[in-house]
Amino acid sequence: METIIVVIFILGYLAITLEHSLKVDKLVPALLMMALAWACVAIGIDGFETWFDSAKHSLMNGTHGTENFADLLHDNKMGVMESTLLHHFGKTCEILIFLVGAMTIVEIIDHFNGFSTIKRFIKTNKKSTLLWIMCILAFILSAIIDNLTATIVLITILRKLVPDNKDRIWFAGLIIIAANAGGAWSPIGDVTTTMLWMGEKVSTLELIKYLILPSFLCMLVPTLIASLMKPFRGNFEAPSNEGEENSKGPLMLYLGLTLIVFVPIFKTLTHLPPYIGMMLSLSIVALIAEVISSRQFSMSSIKNEVSSNENGHHQSPTFGALSKIEMPSILFFLGILMTVAALESLGLIFTFGKDVQNAMPLNVFVMLLGGGSAVIDNVPLVAASMGMFEFIKDDPSWHFIAYAAGTGGSMLIIGSAAGVVAMGMEKISFFWYLRKIGWLALIGYLTGAGSFLFLQQYIF
Repeated sequence: METIIVVIFILGYLAITLEHSLKVDKLVPALLMMALAWACVAIGIDGFETWFDSAKHSLMNGTHGTENFADLLHDNKMGVMESTLLHHFGKTCEILIFLVGAMTIVEIIDHFNGFSTIKRFIKTNKKSTLLWIMCILAFILSAIIDNLTATIVLITILRKLVPDNKDRIWFAGLIIIAANAGGAWSPIGDVTTTMLWMGEKVSTLELIKYLILPSFLCMLVPTLIASLMKPFRGNFEAPSNEGEENSKGPLMLYLGLTLIVFVPIFKTLTHLPPYIGMMLSLSIVALIAEVISSRQFSMSSIKNEVSSNENGHHQSPTFGALSKIEMPSILFFLGILMTVAALESLGLIFTFGKDVQNAMPLNVFVMLLGGGSAVIDNVPLVAASMGMFEFIKDDPSWHFIAYAAGTGGSMLIIGSAAGVVAMGMEKISFFWYLRKIGWLALIGYLTGAGSFLFLQQYIF
């Protein structure tokens, strides 16, 4: 039965990788392989010799004082399976609720056109200067609102500054590298770092200490090289400003970003799971947004009455934000994480991790994992690594995994969520990115990895 489950995972993952060719959203194979994998676990429960207890992080194989799973009765095995399933579902939902909260705050900010505030700070018509501004903004913003959202925001702003798509795709390529680098050093900057942080593998301050410099170099070196290249020479002509701005936009931008940054502080102070802090931040942002919207509604009730819907949500920013969040991504993460949990529960990932540690140096494996994240989504790779290794919290290896998985995906445009969304927004060709941007991302990845290994060896 283990073989069947592994085959289901491989076929499902192949379908996810070929999403654009099959024209089937990746959430479909992710959810399908999750359901089939756990169904096979339930059907073949009596045939499994070992079971991985995720709560205790040990195999139930009769060694080290643990109970032998093979000796348990059928009902007891089903009980163990159900408790394990509930454990993984709970941990997965913590991550998903956290992401829903962050996405909703970002959508509320966007409801008030808050991100247009950033455009006011851009006062140049030189391409090279604009490149530096965009990459630095991507590096900082992605650490706060995650790399995917930062990429969407900055490409949207870029469209208002650079009208020519042939020029704009060069900027978009470097934004992808910078956004992925910025997301790697923050516990809320990338799904994978959020997973490691919420899984108690890394802490906020140690993650920043270990990865801020490698991530910065991963952004700095490609940007420096690109600024000397022909596409970023000369000037650009920005179109005249158009569209009305919301006077409350700056307030909601600064409030939203501040409260997202507050989440790690809340966790440090209370030791509660991060999603509790995110729900607190969301409730404050939503409250302020509703108060502002209610006042605007009462002042212009005739104008807004036309757009009021039958449920009474008179342009409610919270209701609107919840309807816009990326639910397909949430369901995709659910399917992937729970499928990996099924493989982990059978002890397959744990055993593979032991074999890897015996076969090659760990740092080499992590470097390969970063390269693999350019081809395979980094979420299951990190989820699998969390089940492979038994390192203590804040072991340098966890931080290196966070860096490699977060930045390695920049080498291919399909290797990260930021790359995929940029590909869709700007119609960037896979092979164009590979030829023009991929080598810059590789240089940045290797530079950052080298600096991490140097710091680990001689500084920390």
